[in-house]
Amino acid sequence: MQQLSEQEQIRREKLSAIRKAGINPYPADLFPVDHTTTKIKQDFAEGKKVVIAGRLMSRRIQGKASFAELQDSNGKIQVYFNRDEICTGDDKAKYNDFYKKWLDIGDFIGIEGELFKTQVGEMTVMVKDFHLLSKSLRPLPLPKTDKDGNTYDGFTDPEHRYRQRYADLAVNPKVKEVFVKRTKLFNAMRNFFNDKGYFEVETPILQPIPGGAAAKPFVSHHNALDIPLYLRIANELYLKRLIVGGFDGVYEFSKNFRNEGMDRTHNPEFTAMEIYVAYKDYNWMMEFTENLLEHCAMAVNGKTEATFGKHTVDFKAPYKRVTMTDAIKQFTDFDITGKSEKELYEAATKMGIDVDETMGKGKLIDEIFGEKCEGNFIQPTFITDYPKEMSPLCKTHRDNPELTERFELMVCGKEIANAYSELNDPIDQRERFEEQLKLSEKGDDEAMFIDNDFLRALEYGMPPTSGLGIGMDRLIMFLTNNQSIQEVLFFPQMKPEKKQVELSEEEKSVYTLLKDDQVHDMNLVKEKSGLSNKKWDKALKSLRKHKMIEVYKEGEVLSIKIA
Repeated sequence: MQQLSEQEQIRREKLSAIRKAGINPYPADLFPVDHTTTKIKQDFAEGKKVVIAGRLMSRRIQGKASFAELQDSNGKIQVYFNRDEICTGDDKAKYNDFYKKWLDIGDFIGIEGELFKTQVGEMTVMVKDFHLLSKSLRPLPLPKTDKDGNTYDGFTDPEHRYRQRYADLAVNPKVKEVFVKRTKLFNAMRNFFNDKGYFEVETPILQPIPGGAAAKPFVSHHNALDIPLYLRIANELYLKRLIVGGFDGVYEFSKNFRNEGMDRTHNPEFTAMEIYVAYKDYNWMMEFTENLLEHCAMAVNGKTEATFGKHTVDFKAPYKRVTMTDAIKQFTDFDITGKSEKELYEAATKMGIDVDETMGKGKLIDEIFGEKCEGNFIQPTFITDYPKEMSPLCKTHRDNPELTERFELMVCGKEIANAYSELNDPIDQRERFEEQLKLSEKGDDEAMFIDNDFLRALEYGMPPTSGLGIGMDRLIMFLTNNQSIQEVLFFPQMKPEKKQVELSEEEKSVYTLLKDDQVHDMNLVKEKSGLSNKKWDKALKSLRKHKMIEVYKEGEVLSIKIA
C-alpha cells in the first residue's frame, strides 16, 4: 500500500471535505477561459472583465483578503481574493472554508474577475468567483525563500527532474523555454524545406531490415506474421526509394532507436531529420546546410550566435571545410592514405586508442578521428571526403577512388550533420553491403544488413542525389546551451526507478553520511554515526539487503559507498 506523507494525507482529507460539501473536485464540464496571463498584460484595461484558469502557485492570506499567484501556460499573474467580493450575501463559506481551508498550492482553479492595479502598480485580477478544476493531492516541489531572500530546496536534482518532467515544468519555468525553442527549430526547418518545394513524408518505424546506418537495433517480433521486426535505426533507405519513385525532394523528422549506450549526448530514442534532393551533390548540400542552420539559429535565438558552455558558436554561413585525411594528419602526424587495416590498427594502438580485431579499416579510422581530432573543431566545420570503408552508402569520390563524397558537420567537437553524394550504382552498392556482411561475420554487431529490396529499387534507377541527416536533439542542445541531451528531451530514457524503502532512524543517519557519492573508510563512518555495535551492524545489514550501499576492501581498509 502507498505510504503517504503527512502533507499528502492532509490533502486527501481536504478532498473528502470538498466532496462532502457537494463540490466535484474534478469537474468534466468546459471552463470558458477567454484570457491568458500574457493577453491580460498586453491588453490591460482597468475594470476589464476576464475569465482565466491555471495553477495556484502561492498565496498570502490576511483574514478576509488574500493575494495569490496564478500560473497558466503563458506565465504568472497576481490575483486578489476578497471575502466580500466573492461572498456577496451572508454565507461566507466559499471564502472561509473552500478558499482558506480546502484549496492548496498546486490546485487548478478557474477565476472570473476584473482587472485593476495595486498601489504599487502591479496588474492584478480581482476575483469575483472561482471554481476548483482539479485538486492536487501531492505538494509541488517548490523552492523556498527565507526572510533574507535566499532561495533553497529548489527542484534541481536531474534524476528527479527528468523522471518527473511534469513537476519540473510546473516549478521551473525556464525549462519550458527550452522546449518552446525546440518547437521553433522544427518549424523553422520545416518552413525552409517547404519554401523550396520539398515534400514531407512518413516512413516505417517497424522494419524487416534495420538499414541506413551502422548501429545495433532493437529487435521485436510480429506475432501474426511470425517474423522478427526491428525498430528503425534510420530512415535513409526508405526515403531513397521515394527518390527512385519520382520525388525530387523528400524529408522526414523521424524517431530513431539504437540499442547502444547512454551518455550526455546519446539517448536510445532520438529525433533525426533526413532530406534527399535529386540532381544534387554533396558540394551543393554543404551550402544548403550552412544556409539552413543560419536560418534556424535566427528563428530560435534571433541571432546567428549561440553560447555553448565556454564557447560562442556562430552559425552564420559559410563554414570552414577540412578533409578527414588532413584533419587526422594535422592532429596526429599520421597519414591514413593507402594504409592497410593492419597499419591502421598498429597506428591506433600506438596512439593509445582502444581498438580490437573486429574493427575494419572504416571503424579504425573513425576511432582515430574521434579520439584525436573531433574535439578540436569548435566553430561549425565540414569534415569532408571520408575513406570508402567508412561510408557504405556513399558515392565514390570523383577524383580519388579511395574516398567518398561525404561530409559531417562538427560543432564543439560533436557531429550534428552527416551528408553524402548518394551511391546510386546498384552493383557497387551490393558489393559495399557484402563488405559489411563480412564485418558482421567478423563480430561487428553494428555492421549493416544487406537490404535486397533496396538494391532492387536501385536497379530501377535512382537519379544523382544528395542526402543530409541532422541530429535534432544535439542541434537544440547547442542552440539552448544545454550540455546534456536529457535537458532537451521531455522524457529521456532513465534507469528503472528504485523502490522507496522505509528506513529506520539509524539507517537514515548512516545513509546521510554517505550522500556525497564518495568512497569512505567504514570505521570513520561508524564513528561519525555514533551508533552502538549492535545498531551499526543492523543498519549496515539492512542497507546492503536493499542494495543501497556497497562494502568492500581496499588493501587493509574496509570501505563503504552508496551503491
